Amino acid sequence: MKRFGLIFVAITFVLFTGTFCLAQAQEDIQKYASCKYCGMDRAKFAHSRMLIEYEDGTSVGTCSIHCVAVDLALNIDKTPKTIGVGDFNTKALIDAEKAVWVIGGSKPGVMTKRAKWAFAEKGPAEAFVKENQGKVATFDEAMKATYEDMNDDTKMIRERRKMRQMKKAN
Repeated sequence: MKRFGLIFVAITFVLFTGTFCLAQAQEDIQKYASCKYCGMDRAKFAHSRMLIEYEDGTSVGTCSIHCVAVDLALNIDKTPKTIGVGDFNTKALIDAEKAVWVIGGSKPGVMTKRAKWAFAEKGPAEAFVKENQGKVATFDEAMKATYEDMNDDTKMIRERRKMRQMKKAN
């Protein structure tokens, strides 16, 4: 009976701690429910969401690296203190600069034709590449690819929105 009680306590602790950590990790979603630039639901895109905290104390939550690039370009005089990104698998907010990124592959990206996904560790990133193609990269490489893709991605987004408006009108 004591053994059952210990197991019950251990399971309860693990579930409570995991739920608490997940809730704590997603506080940014409560603070910034939708992306400042495109309006997308950040909870729905928790696996690609990003959070920039600037040295001046301001912060912004976005749905993707595409919208982070927009914010960084618009705020050229502000210095980022931290940049967080949702881990593709766990959705936990991780340090974007330390993350292992995957560029490209067969899985469609968020706000981009060429996907950019972040992983906390190299193993899951390599497993993703094995299953979906793409290339393992650094944060700087992912940001460079984002800016390179900006024109085509912006045109794609405009076309999708135009098509949605046309469907609503009919």
